Formats: sequence, structure tokens, C-alpha cells
Amino acid sequence: MKIFTFILSFFFMQIAFAQETQPKVWSLQDCIDYALEHNILVKDAILNKNSAEVDYSKAKSSRLPDLFGNASQSFSSGSTIDPITSDYVTDQIHSTNVGINSSVTLFQGNQISNQIKQNKILLDQSIFQEEVEKNNIVLNILETYLQTLYSKESIAIAENNLEASEKEVFRAKSRLDAGTIALSDYTEAQSQTATNRYNVIAAKNDYQQYIIALKQLLELSPMDDIEIETFDDNLDLVNLQLDKTEVYNNALDFLPEIQSSMLNIAANEKALDIAKGGFLPTLSLIGSIGSGYTSISDNTFSDQFDVNFNQKLGLSLTIPIFNRNQTKAVVKTATINIEKAEIQKQLTEKEVYKKVETAYQNAVSAQEQVIASEASKTAAEQSYKLAQKKYELGDLSTTDLVISQNTYTNAQQNYLQAKYLNILYNQLLQFYQGNDIKL
Repeated sequence: MKIFTFILSFFFMQIAFAQETQPKVWSLQDCIDYALEHNILVKDAILNKNSAEVDYSKAKSSRLPDLFGNASQSFSSGSTIDPITSDYVTDQIHSTNVGINSSVTLFQGNQISNQIKQNKILLDQSIFQEEVEKNNIVLNILETYLQTLYSKESIAIAENNLEASEKEVFRAKSRLDAGTIALSDYTEAQSQTATNRYNVIAAKNDYQQYIIALKQLLELSPMDDIEIETFDDNLDLVNLQLDKTEVYNNALDFLPEIQSSMLNIAANEKALDIAKGGFLPTLSLIGSIGSGYTSISDNTFSDQFDVNFNQKLGLSLTIPIFNRNQTKAVVKTATINIEKAEIQKQLTEKEVYKKVETAYQNAVSAQEQVIASEASKTAAEQSYKLAQKKYELGDLSTTDLVISQNTYTNAQQNYLQAKYLNILYNQLLQFYQGNDIKL
């Protein structure tokens, strides 16, 4: 009984261990959600946004008055002016000064207000830039995920071909022993099997390469093992009913890079306003309080601090007259930057149009390729099955059988490629309109 209990416990432990070591199966949505949280490019964009928030807060604080405390201790000997009483004396003097100074800018050519507005625009732009990076990660995940699925199905095709060719080698050996085929037919069957075995190895290597690329996008360690989830193979792959112009217009409204480029123009316009403020005067309100002690007075330290207590309040006006044309240069540079920002917006719109146009044309092409390649695959499969039967009956040479198998393999690969390209470009068109990516 104890032996039976031990064996049963050991059996369940092995099952639990196998479950723990089994790689996690990732769906497309799992990959997207994880990458948006862990990808370093997204994290960098978030840090840029946080930095923009700090700059915006700093700009708003520039409206507030500053406040500084100061204290000094000095010693002088000989003919000098007493720093407290301002009397001309010839003596050794110990003096102490303490005070608090404050100033606030009342007017600076509206530069403070415009700086605050510009930093708010830059903050909004950083939010859109964060969305741009997230979108890029989503699209990279989608493309890599589909490539991984494609390579995974390619392994199955290669393995099926290898299994079929191994059976053909067995049949060829039997026919060779019976004297119905030449040795060259048998070696050709062996050669095809070796080629198919190589194709299996290559397909598995391609799959692992895509897994590595996917793990890098997910920021997983090399030690993490993952598997990807397949999707419903009954997708409607030939039902593209989208208007290209409508997709483009929706993309202009949805894609954050368009909004970011518009805010870039607005930020440069505010930079021009800030630069023009340099031509205007600056008016500041200043004030201070302080007191001090001098050793030449007979009063005590505390009495002198009470007697010497002083307050000051005043206005400071700075009028720019000539600063070696520095302000003019800044204004001209800001004007040029506005024009460059407008050009950048046009380039962004062109890039969006190129993306939509390319995805649409590729989707239409892939849709037609799905139909054609599916028909070709069906015909090649039937032809290959017929060739196998003829080969079994001795009515077909090994060379013709190999040619038929290769034709069927190519047809399978063409259909597989057309299927995943169709899925990819259809999903891109949906994404450009602000719709969720779903398989």
C-alpha cells in the first residue's frame, strides 16, 4: 500500500512539474497588452511626457515671486565706510547684515504667458507622441505575430511533406528490390526526403527567429519560453468592402501623428510670440527687508537689529535698446521653424496617405491572391494524390512524383502567404480607422 501511495504521489508530482514548465500560450491581445506596459520605447515616450509635465509646471510657476534670504559677516580695518551707518570712520569694524529679497515680474512682453501656453502645447504633443509609439508597437506586434503564425504553419506543411516522402522512399525501396525501378529512381526519392528534412529544419529555425523577435518586442528575457495562440481559421478572407478615401479621412482624424504635427506648428507659433516679446520692456516689482550690526556702535546686538531694521519696495524697468540684433535673429529663426513645422505636417499627411494607399492596394491584391492560390492549392493537391496512386501502381516515375509534390508544396506556401498578407493588410486598414485589432 505504501509503495502504491508513493508511486501515485510521484505520478502527480510529475504532472504538476510538467504543467509548471509548459510555456505560456500568448494570444495577440496578450502580446499587445504586455508590450504596451513593458516595451522600452513606450516607457521612453512616457518619460518624455512626464518631462513635459515638469516643464509646464515650471512655466506656470514663473508667474510667482521669488524669495531669497541673505546673510554676511565682514571685518574691515583702516579708513572705511561703516556698512550699517554709512559713516566714514578709521577703525576696525565687525559688521553683520541679514535680509530677505523678493521680486516678481509684472510685464515681460507677454513672454511668461506665451511660455506657459507653449509648454501646455508641448505637453499635449508629448501625449500624442506617446500614442504614436504605442501604435508603432501594436503594429510591430501584429506583423511579427502573423509572421510567427505563418512560419508555424509552414512547419506543419514541411513535416507533412517529409512524412509523405519517407513513405515514398519505403515504396521505392520495395520496388527497387522487386526490380521494377532503377537505382536512380530510388536515390532520387532519397534525395527528395533529405531536401524535405532540410526544409523542416529551416522552417523550425524561421519560427524560432520570429519567436525571438516577438520576445524582444515584449521585453522578455532569453530564458522565457513562449508559445503563440492560433486563431479561428474560418475568417472571411475575401470580403474587403472599404472605401479608400473614407479610410484615409478617418486615418487623418484618428492617427496621433497628425495631431502631433498640428501641435508642433502651434508650439512654434508660440515660440515666435515669445521671441517678439524680447523687443518689449520688462517691468518688475522688487522688495526687501533687512537689518544689521556694527561693532563701532555702543548699542547691543539686539538693539542694533531693532534700530537698523529697514524695508524697501520699488519698481524696476528694463528697456531693450540694442542687443546686437540677437532678438531679431531669434524672431527670424522662429519664423523659419513655423514654415518647417508646416512642411513636416504635409510630409506626415503624405506618409499617412502612403500607408493607407499601400495597405489598401496590398489588401485588394492579397484578396485576389487568396482566391487564386486556394484554387491552385486544391488542384495541386488533387494532382499530387493522383500522382501518388499512379506511383504506387508503377505508372509514374519518381521524378514525376517529386515534381508533383514540389508543385503541391509551392501551392500550399503561396496560399499560406496570401492568407496572412490578407489578414495583415485588412487589420492595418481597420487600425488606421481607429478600430481594434482582432483575430
